[in-house]
Amino acid sequence: MSKNRYEMKKAQIEAKEGKAAAEGFTVSQFCYDWVGTLLFAVTIVLLIMAFFLRQVTVKGGSMNDTLRHQDRLIVASFMYTPQYGDIIVATHGNKLEEAIIKRVIATEGQKLTIDYEANKVLVDGKELDEDYIKGRTIVLPNPTDIPEVIPKGYVFVMGDNREDSLDSRSTRIGLIPVENIIGKAIFRMYPFDSLGFL
Repeated sequence: MSKNRYEMKKAQIEAKEGKAAAEGFTVSQFCYDWVGTLLFAVTIVLLIMAFFLRQVTVKGGSMNDTLRHQDRLIVASFMYTPQYGDIIVATHGNKLEEAIIKRVIATEGQKLTIDYEANKVLVDGKELDEDYIKGRTIVLPNPTDIPEVIPKGYVFVMGDNREDSLDSRSTRIGLIPVENIIGKAIFRMYPFDSLGFL
C-alpha cells in the first residue's frame, strides 16, 4: 500500500471514529437535556399544585347532579374572591372533620331571602335562576337564622341537591368565613367521561 493510500485510509478511519464520537455525544447530550427538562417541568407542576391548585375528591351526593360522589376536581386557590354561582371547597370551623364542596349563593353585603313554600331563593330582591338544583329547597334540621344582610367576610352556601345537603341553612355549617375558603372548583379531571371545566 502506498504511503498516500495509507494516509487516506487512516484519515477516513479517523473521520468515522470522530463522527461516531460526535453522534454519541449528541445522543447522550440529548438524553441529558431531555431528563433535565422533564425534571424542571415536574418541579414547576408540583409548585403550581402546592401554591395555586389543589386536587379534591367529592364525597357524598350533596352536589348532585352537578357533581357526583368520587368526582375528582382541580381547585384554584390563588387570589380567589368568591362570587355567586362559584363551586367552592371550604373548611367550616369546628363541626365537621372534612372540607365541604358547595355553591356560593350570596356574598357579603347581599340580602338573602329563602322562600321555602314557593321554592325560591332571592338575592337582593331578585329570584335566582337555579337550573342546576336537584329537588326543592327545604328547611334543614337545626335551621340557622339567615341575617338580613350577609356580613362582611362571609358567604352563604348551599349544595345543588337541596334535599340532601348539609350547608349554610343549618347551624351545623352556617355562614362560611371567606378566610376558610380553600378555593374555587374549576375543572373535573375524573371520571374521564365527564372531563371538563365547571
